[in-house]
Amino acid sequence: MRPKDLATEATNTWCPGCGNFAILNAIKPVLADLDEEGLVPIEKVVLVSGIGCHAKIADYINANSFYTIHGRTIPVATGIKLANPDLTVICFAGDGDIYAEGLDHLIFGAKRNVDITAIIHDNRVYGLTTGQYTPTSPSGFKGRSTPGGLEVPPLNPLELLSASGGTFIARGYSHGIDLLKEIFRSAILHQGFSFVDVLQVCATFFNLYDHYNQRVRPLEGHDPTDRVKAEEKMREWDYDSDGTIPLGVFYKKDAPSFGDNFSEQNQREIDIEDAISKTLERYI
Repeated sequence: MRPKDLATEATNTWCPGCGNFAILNAIKPVLADLDEEGLVPIEKVVLVSGIGCHAKIADYINANSFYTIHGRTIPVATGIKLANPDLTVICFAGDGDIYAEGLDHLIFGAKRNVDITAIIHDNRVYGLTTGQYTPTSPSGFKGRSTPGGLEVPPLNPLELLSASGGTFIARGYSHGIDLLKEIFRSAILHQGFSFVDVLQVCATFFNLYDHYNQRVRPLEGHDPTDRVKAEEKMREWDYDSDGTIPLGVFYKKDAPSFGDNFSEQNQREIDIEDAISKTLERYI
């Protein structure tokens, strides 16, 4: 399969310069390669998107997809994965979508280690509604809802996901598509909850290309199995400073997934029911 085989006839309505194009052009070749290699057949891929500019990505990829309401990508994806564990489920969500309305679901998705991939289009602004602040907007951000400047600091989603028990935590950027493809491939193949925060620039309402281009750098010589070191790296940039911004896979750990535990619990209950039935048969 070639990336162009995943194209659709839908007209792309993203603004020129939008970082969503990079995410689209990174995920398509990854899905095509995984299908070609027989690792993840495209017919067993389900894309789940939320509400926001990012959500249109489901219209531009020729694969099974499901639109959810605001902030609800994780519970829908969890239900799909539990109903059919053979599926590869990938969530696309925005920072306002999942760090605000959907934050509780995100935390429990990581805590339970649900075997899905969450790719966050983090432009740090509500682009679809033309420029309000989100949970990752920096202090001082002047938008339509905060014309005098935002007075609260942003959250650090990587650190939050680590504290929630995430087993795969990464950050990418919408400039640097090769690294983005590497991260997406690793995230999809990881058995467990994979979280990728992508600094996806909104060229219309919060253009941070110059700011990021001067500061981003790939993680080098980093051991992603060391949680302590990983969290130190996550805190090097707190979404509110002018320091350098590390990109790559910060943390990765093998652990039983929610689906594994769910199946084991179901089997134990079935075994108990069978034992009770056999015991009752002796007395009937």
